[in-house]
Amino acid sequence: VDMDTIEVSNLNRQFLFRKSHVGQSKAKVARDAVLKVRPDISITAYHANVKSPEFNVDFFKEFNVVLNGLDNLDARRHVNRLCLAAGVPLIESGTTGFLGQVAVHLKDRTECYECYPKPAPKTYPVCTITSTPSKFVHCIVWAKDLLFAKLFGDKNQDNDLNVRSNDGASSSENSDDVFERRNDEDIKCFSRRIYDHVFGYNIEMALSNEETWKNRTRPKPIYARDVLSDSQKNGDLVTSDNPDNGSTDSDSVSVSAMAALGLKNPQELWSLEENSKVFFEALKLFLVKRVEEVGSLIFDKDDQLAVEFVTAAANIRAASFGIPMHSLFEAKGIAGNIIHAVATTNAIVAGLIVIEAIKVLRQDFENLRMTYCNEHPKRKMLLMPVEPFEPNKACFVCSKTPLTLEVDTSRTKFREFIEKIVRAKLGMNLPLVMHGLSLLYEVGDDLDEDMIRNYEANLDKVFSELPSSITGGTMITVEDLQQELSCNINIKHRCLFSY
Repeated sequence: VDMDTIEVSNLNRQFLFRKSHVGQSKAKVARDAVLKVRPDISITAYHANVKSPEFNVDFFKEFNVVLNGLDNLDARRHVNRLCLAAGVPLIESGTTGFLGQVAVHLKDRTECYECYPKPAPKTYPVCTITSTPSKFVHCIVWAKDLLFAKLFGDKNQDNDLNVRSNDGASSSENSDDVFERRNDEDIKCFSRRIYDHVFGYNIEMALSNEETWKNRTRPKPIYARDVLSDSQKNGDLVTSDNPDNGSTDSDSVSVSAMAALGLKNPQELWSLEENSKVFFEALKLFLVKRVEEVGSLIFDKDDQLAVEFVTAAANIRAASFGIPMHSLFEAKGIAGNIIHAVATTNAIVAGLIVIEAIKVLRQDFENLRMTYCNEHPKRKMLLMPVEPFEPNKACFVCSKTPLTLEVDTSRTKFREFIEKIVRAKLGMNLPLVMHGLSLLYEVGDDLDEDMIRNYEANLDKVFSELPSSITGGTMITVEDLQQELSCNINIKHRCLFSY
């Protein structure tokens, strides 16, 4: 089950996909590749989201074991809960650079996936980067690994950026790649064409896939005409046409778009217009002052102009997708801490998954192991097997332990509780909230208009003003019928003082 299609950058980290498969369903191509080796077996491929209603508890009960290689925390938690509800063993796995691990989760015998907090991931799925970013770091990865690399890096390297354009003028010899500068094309025209392509046209192309945006906020295409003043539209894109602007000495790395534009504070948050100016100025400076490096550049967090370009591009993309923008100082820190996937690690972890799956199918539960793949030997071992941990008695998912929430019941709105606690913290997709016999909130397709209005009205009320008042000492029940998960939450009132 996989909802993604194959991207170019998937090819160097696995062994089932080839360049001819780019754009096709990962699940279906993987099925076909395996059947070429083992034509006698049966595989059903689903090009779909594992969180779709069709993949419910009854679906999971059809299997003897579930192998999980999902790329985000929310989906992993969802599968963990369905496996618990179905009583099916789950083998979890993940890799980060040269690090990896495999763990087996058996209901009532071992910890579940959610028994202990998980660190935030430092690698990100390509489909999220190219199509559906939801965090600023996704925009940074896109700006650094795709756009910067495409414009200034090795032209022979494969890249997931869409290079095709609907521009009628692209029927020239360079029509195949919109990122190629045309003969006699000045820097202003080239810069604006790139801007409109990646922030405007490509977003419109993404919006044409209605299925993608059913449960997501639709992004907004941004064109240069939308953010530039009239004088900038008709003349200069930025403040200066002097190629020496922004350079304080002969060192090319000292060239700065910020200096050229008079932006001095790296911790200051730039507006969309300022980010656009930095984008245009940085692109111009690369093509004028550092043209001999173009074609061989690799992003370096100590390269001021590179950081400026990536920050501006990431912020413009963030604005398009409704993601809060960040300062150059913050963006630089994020860009310097991204870890890439490694095919060898993925292969090792895949083998470990199969080993543990065989043990589960043979019901050899005593020999199950959680195995860590290390970058450097520990105790002279690169692979560290350990016995699975017991269930955490404080886990609200597998041990049904009540939770405690401290909140100012006279000031906190019910909406904050639903969005920040129930959805974000507890990971419930279709929540139902009850206080005693009173139903305070529910999500579903079978609700009538009056019920929807009542639940919407409850969202804007504070806890103590709800139809069934929630105050200190109250216990509420939160359920997700799709995940077949229920937990009780003890409410503890805590006054929030304002000064």
